[in-house]
Amino acid sequence: MRIHLKTLGCRLNEAELETWSRDFQARGHAMTGNAEEADLLVVNTCAVTEEAVRKSRKLLGRSSRQNPNARLVVSGCFASLDPNAALEMEGVDLVINNQDKERLVELVSEKLDLTVMAEAATEPEATGLLERGRQRAFIKVQDGCRYRCAFCIVTLARGEERSRPVREIIAEINRLYGEGIREVVLTGVHIGGYGSDIGASLAGLIRRILNETDIPRLRIGSIEPWDLPRDFWSLFNNPRFMPHLHLPLQSGSDSVLRRMARRCRSGEYRQLFKQATRQVADLNVTTDIIVGFPGETEAEWQQTLDFVEETGFGDLHIFAYSPRQGTKAATLPDPVSREVKRRRSETLHRLNERLRRQTLKRHIGRTFPVLIEGQGVRGWGGYTPNYLRISLETGKGGSLENRIVRVRAEGLSADGRELRGRLQADRTQ
Repeated sequence: MRIHLKTLGCRLNEAELETWSRDFQARGHAMTGNAEEADLLVVNTCAVTEEAVRKSRKLLGRSSRQNPNARLVVSGCFASLDPNAALEMEGVDLVINNQDKERLVELVSEKLDLTVMAEAATEPEATGLLERGRQRAFIKVQDGCRYRCAFCIVTLARGEERSRPVREIIAEINRLYGEGIREVVLTGVHIGGYGSDIGASLAGLIRRILNETDIPRLRIGSIEPWDLPRDFWSLFNNPRFMPHLHLPLQSGSDSVLRRMARRCRSGEYRQLFKQATRQVADLNVTTDIIVGFPGETEAEWQQTLDFVEETGFGDLHIFAYSPRQGTKAATLPDPVSREVKRRRSETLHRLNERLRRQTLKRHIGRTFPVLIEGQGVRGWGGYTPNYLRISLETGKGGSLENRIVRVRAEGLSADGRELRGRLQADRTQ
């Protein structure tokens, strides 16, 4: 059968899609990027906000209309929180909740009676991400979360924490490296809690990966600042562990953080940031900010702006708050108007542009190993170890895709959003 996969939302959803793709192909099915020619459509939905729910519904409706003859399977947070609503949507044949995601391919094959000739099964190397033009793979290491931040519905949708065995993760990374992948990113709902249910830890997992695989570049996804152990910084002594951390802040105001039920106050975050950047060379710290949380006053908003300015993050992910039914935040009084949220978001975006440009300028004149991910309108491009985008002009020579090459940062792009680089003579890998 020809199978088309779609997703909305986080990197964890994307990692799950990659796993499903490999598992479907291992059973002899073919993947297709064209929804209209598929026999089976699988949609991984999101429900982090009401807007995400709306987009999930819209995507399901569009998928059904694009190819009404295909079987339609729905999973993800929207489907888990409201399975009846998902199943009642036109064209939906099967709903798989988040707790059964690990068995999605097995359940789909069983319940929808997917049959395939044995000789159609593909060899492992034919299932690689490079077939889809990917050099970086997202590895799901755990699911679920023990915390209940006031704005978050995902912890309800994903359930209790469940960690994958270390040996299983290492085997997947070794397999991907054998298929040509050069970088992996560990993802999860609460990756800082990895191993709490199996007697392991994230730091221990990272050490095992560095010791038992040859993957050239290892990253971790978003991690809560309170989850970082004291010995975490020594992991960066290994140059294969990339010096970039995404540490969600959400607000620079302690009173807002209390209403959010966050476990880290601004002073603790400030101390952690200083410790991290002091101990890890070239560390790039990025973060999340929620704009217009219920009751956020102008004074509280100014505290956030001041904190972001003082800290000098490498980049911000900015979210205008929207209420999500089922969360504590949705019941809080004093909602912030849409106009105020729009104005504050624009102010923060301007600040982010300035801080990002300052971060990039500090790297001009230096040379970095860069994993080349493809050739865009600006030429070949990729990311430095500390996750700064860099593009380079190369008029001659063969393809650089999926190569780790040395690139000297010469300046900024015209829009100031990335570095401009020149390829150096000595290539690394």
